[in-house]
Amino acid sequence: MRTAGCVFAEEEAEILAGAAGSEPELAAMLARRVAGTPLEHVVGWAEFHGTRILVDEPVFVPRVRTGVLVDQALLRAGPVVVELCCGAAAVAAVLADALPDAEVHATDLDPAAVRCARRNLEPRGGYVHEGDLDAALPPDLRGRVDLLIANAPYVPSTEIPLMPPEARLFEPALALDGGADGLDLHRRIAALAPGWLRPGGHLLIETSRRQAAGTAAAMAAHGLVTRIVRDEDLDGTAVVGTRDV
Repeated sequence: MRTAGCVFAEEEAEILAGAAGSEPELAAMLARRVAGTPLEHVVGWAEFHGTRILVDEPVFVPRVRTGVLVDQALLRAGPVVVELCCGAAAVAAVLADALPDAEVHATDLDPAAVRCARRNLEPRGGYVHEGDLDAALPPDLRGRVDLLIANAPYVPSTEIPLMPPEARLFEPALALDGGADGLDLHRRIAALAPGWLRPGGHLLIETSRRQAAGTAAAMAAHGLVTRIVRDEDLDGTAVVGTRDV
């Protein structure tokens, strides 16, 4: 595995050995990994914020840095939580565990992601909806969401070819491509957020260090009070927008 370019070859080999049920299965899994398939797709799960999240191929793999959204959400916990562009619903699942009394919803446009998200969130009592951003959310959530959370795509279109092969070849483009400056979805989410948030509710969006000001400006343009949060340990950046009371 190391000769194939796996940086954490020993750790990955241990995970594969633990996941395989037989020698032939292990050999097949090793072959897929050496060919470039993400480890998480090979074993069918990802470790995220201390929780094992099921990840089907070709669903977006949860990143460690997205833990910044969980940490910021837990600081602002409320009874109604919504995750947009949820992918496998990693954030929603972790929050459902941490906030057992909360009503947790997640949405995604990709049917494969929705199927995977349902496997993660519905056993935890949450709800998963298939649709573009907020299009499939229950209307009765309007004006009473405490936390609206999104790890929406924010890679500029021209930078997609520069991404690691594990991402650009094995994850769906709609989970990566954020448009010309990477912020197309951030602007759309900022525009719809005030209609769903309760007074004092929060919008949390993952972004990059260099795009954080643009994400914050998109929120501010729709009346949200913004704050940029950076977690060096996770290498994660988020913008928090709060609806005025």
